[in-house]
Amino acid sequence: MLVPAERLMKLAISELERRGAPPEWSRLQAHLLIEAELRGLPSHGLQRLPLLLSRIDKGLANPRVSGAGKWTRDTFLSVDGERGLGPVVMMTAMQRLEPVAKSAGLAIAAIRNANHIGMLAYYAEATAKKGLIGIVLSTSEALVHPHGGTEALLGTNPIAIGIPTGGDPFILDFATSFVSMGKINNHALRNVPIPAGWAVDAQGRATTDAEEAKTGAIAPFGGAKGYGLGLAVELLVAMLAGSCLAPEVRGTLDDSDPASKGDILILVDPSAGAGDVALLSAYLDRLRLSRPLDPERPVAIPGDGSRARRTAALTSGIDLPPPLLEKLMALEAA
Repeated sequence: MLVPAERLMKLAISELERRGAPPEWSRLQAHLLIEAELRGLPSHGLQRLPLLLSRIDKGLANPRVSGAGKWTRDTFLSVDGERGLGPVVMMTAMQRLEPVAKSAGLAIAAIRNANHIGMLAYYAEATAKKGLIGIVLSTSEALVHPHGGTEALLGTNPIAIGIPTGGDPFILDFATSFVSMGKINNHALRNVPIPAGWAVDAQGRATTDAEEAKTGAIAPFGGAKGYGLGLAVELLVAMLAGSCLAPEVRGTLDDSDPASKGDILILVDPSAGAGDVALLSAYLDRLRLSRPLDPERPVAIPGDGSRARRTAALTSGIDLPPPLLEKLMALEAA
């Protein structure tokens, strides 16, 4: 069913405020969930709201804090998220990093003990709109099997990069797994099979059943290369943030444990380098206008598709699977 984005935004804000989140932070958390829906990423959208609300109710997420940061070096901020809402902790860290990055050319925040931060592109884009390069890394529960294995031992470990270009920023956001577990959960919600190659079941057998995949393991993208990149993110984030490694991570998919994954935010001031931002926009347009393999599908740049989907969804509304819509309507009626 198609539901207007504004109605869903008001619902999410209302439920967060009812649980003690300040209006500004409620709007931030709700905005991130709605933006994920608008951009065609329901795995990081409203399907996470009931779980987040339950985590708040159980004291596993604190909507009244924004994290405590300590500068351990001139440009390195170590953050204890204090069980705060992920977007609030991340954006607070970004605010602290921004003047340092503009002064020193580079600033890094390493975050632990914060709740799920959602769609990483949100932060990469926010950074790029400030005229800074943003790099975001995160980890998760053990959901991905190593290349050549069948046991879930790595996180989905997404990466996002935002680069200002003079036009629309370049935004790259991808998991180092073939897909996110949220996407598999969304297929399960819609009772739709997953494509072959996404995951194996609990016995290590290839499956297209989303429910079986939830108890199995997701494949790394790109075989050995994706596995290696995902493992590098796993080690880097755990080392810098002091967070758990994947087999011990909890709290992004459950309402029974504190969140123990880690997040890294890196801001870089392009003016510290020697490049010309204006050249980037022209180059991206050259790529878009290059000869396509399929004349009906022009060459696109990462971020183009999500912007187009967002524009369309703002007009048509957000398409929610019936089970999720029922949960949200129950909240609205309560």
